[in-house]
Amino acid sequence: MIRRREFIAGLGAGASSVLWPLSARAQQPGIPVIGFLDPTSPEMMGNGILSEFRRGLREAGYIDGQNVAIEFRWANGRIPELQQLAADLVRLQVAVIVASGASALAAKAATSTIPIVIAGGVDPVKYGLVTSLNRPGGNITGVTLFIDILTAKRVEVLTEIAPAAALAILVNPRNPNAETEARDAQAAAQRSGRELHVLTASNEGEIDAAFAKLAQQPGAALTIGTDTFFYTRSDQLVALAARYAIPTIYFHREFALTGGLITYGSTFIEEFRTAGRYAGRILAGEKPNDLPILQPSKFELIINLKTAKALGITVPPSLLARADEVIE
Repeated sequence: MIRRREFIAGLGAGASSVLWPLSARAQQPGIPVIGFLDPTSPEMMGNGILSEFRRGLREAGYIDGQNVAIEFRWANGRIPELQQLAADLVRLQVAVIVASGASALAAKAATSTIPIVIAGGVDPVKYGLVTSLNRPGGNITGVTLFIDILTAKRVEVLTEIAPAAALAILVNPRNPNAETEARDAQAAAQRSGRELHVLTASNEGEIDAAFAKLAQQPGAALTIGTDTFFYTRSDQLVALAARYAIPTIYFHREFALTGGLITYGSTFIEEFRTAGRYAGRILAGEKPNDLPILQPSKFELIINLKTAKALGITVPPSLLARADEVIE
């Protein structure tokens, strides 16, 4: 995955393929158009993930700009706008909608006929996107990251790196996964003989307030709930954790690359490549209800030793041995 600063530096060369209007890119008669709906932004998504999506398309026989066009819609972290963006893609009569993260629910609400390929986000069965993973039914298939169910594992890892800490989790109350994540985190904390405090935030000011409140409890450690809004605020979260010296575990590698202590979650790379393959297979005539929803095969643990040193934390050798990447 390319860091955001590297992506921004390369925007001059790559932005045209991301941001061209549909009329400029789909001039060939009959060229199919994929609508790509995402709750973040091109900078947050990263060129590496988009490249993997296009790679998956190529493996299915479709090349962006030649025999397929991609129409992007970015919510830039403003989740309520996803429904309007999804409706816009439906009005354009795109051939397939690729809905990443929290945009899956908006895409489902917008259409029951246009095929939808999901890439991560909420539990597709729990939230009624599909009837089952093996037999999705309807117009939806794709790949689920199941990031939210890793919350308990993150709490366990946090107790290893901060064994004497008071535990807390920060969730976004607007996220449909928030209640489940909080409950899973509390269960994991109880298994270690400790309680866990639930903090909530759905805007930048509430994030500031949550950290200030947690800082009043000496020796606290924090798990960041899986949420698109938190992903878009990675710099703010990492900076606050450093300011208040709070050991914090996150759900995506981007946080560790920008100074976060530790992350555990999916890579996103292979999942978006799979989404590209699925979109191409649907364009070639396959039906979404014939394609099972796939699950990630790999999760990665990343530890930032520089941040650990700044916090005065000694990372257990057993945890270092399990890490997929150590940042020094």
